[in-house]
Amino acid sequence: MKKLLTSLLLLAVGFAHGQAPDTAAKPHPTAKKWFETVAIRGYLQARYNRLLETNPDLACEQCDRSWGRNGGISFRRIRVIFYGQLHERVYFYLQPDFASTPSGSTSLHIAQIRDAYLDLGLEKTNQFRVRIGQSKIPFGFENMQSSQNRLPLDRNDALNSALSNERDLGAFLYWAPTAVRQRFSQLVKDGLKGSGDYGVVGLGVFNGQTANRPELNNQRHVAARLTYPLAIGNQIIEPALQAYSGEYVVARDQLSSGVKHRPDLRYPDQRAAATFVLYPQPFGIQTEYNVGRGPEFNPRTDSIETRRLHGGYVLLNYRLRYRQQQLYPFLRLQYYEGGKKHERDARSYQVREAELGLEWQPFPSFELVTMYTLSRRRFEDFQKPDNRQRGGLLRLQAQINF
Repeated sequence: MKKLLTSLLLLAVGFAHGQAPDTAAKPHPTAKKWFETVAIRGYLQARYNRLLETNPDLACEQCDRSWGRNGGISFRRIRVIFYGQLHERVYFYLQPDFASTPSGSTSLHIAQIRDAYLDLGLEKTNQFRVRIGQSKIPFGFENMQSSQNRLPLDRNDALNSALSNERDLGAFLYWAPTAVRQRFSQLVKDGLKGSGDYGVVGLGVFNGQTANRPELNNQRHVAARLTYPLAIGNQIIEPALQAYSGEYVVARDQLSSGVKHRPDLRYPDQRAAATFVLYPQPFGIQTEYNVGRGPEFNPRTDSIETRRLHGGYVLLNYRLRYRQQQLYPFLRLQYYEGGKKHERDARSYQVREAELGLEWQPFPSFELVTMYTLSRRRFEDFQKPDNRQRGGLLRLQAQINF
């Protein structure tokens, strides 16, 4: 009896001091610290472009600056990616590139930001999310497809000419049902060369001067995209429509001395594009075409003018699997006629090109691409108003994934 009274007295004292009895004290799982949710991955690409080269004056500044004369073994990309779900409705993504060469620079392997953004979910399922920061603009399947997954070594000229490095600073609203978001993710994980999750609907605004360059006017570009990956039997197809509109300011450091231009250097910058993708199971097709207008150098008048542009590509590919190994033979044909606003004097282009290649993945951490290119290019600016080159070359790329 004495022990019982003693126990009741101790229990009462505990409650009086706001302490719960030991029997009620159950451990609660502690929330993860922010650094426990962060992951790191990346890839590295090393290239050599000069095997069987027939014309050292054939080049492509936006594609790969180690094309052509004096080009040697080079790093095309050295990417380290930091990402994580900091909260059920907050995701971040940071991607620097350590193989950058700024325009006009002779220095190699300069670190430069490619992506730096956060996704804010507007509800618990994150079907609606807002992306804020520097990221890829939702224009073109191949533009949004990671270079880590793409089959040809470079993006096509026609749609890639819209945006240097495919990115800019902006804010975008993305929407996709949860099941479709999972499908976007699976198309990448399963080796089907998906573009990633940019929503079924994407709508937003961005500066318009392209990545890592300052805004030069008070006008924002507006972009919109609509896409949907449809499962039809054992096949998956993805059609898409996209467009953007704005005003581009040609920067003075992009001008040759003596070239004529508008006094304010402002030019309309508008495009629309259509996409169709049949994912390789085992045969695949990928094709895109865009039309629009923008700044372009005219060699007949020595001036930068607003001119029409158009062009696209078709990619045929096949997927072969043997145990862990994967082989992707591919053929891409492309055509483009128009300007490249972010190059010197809004350089004028006409491109006709065929590329035949093979990607070999003996295991997930290593890929080897061999690609033969036959190209005919006209690329003219004030310093080279009559520049037409044609030729062929065999290109090699080794890629490490981690």
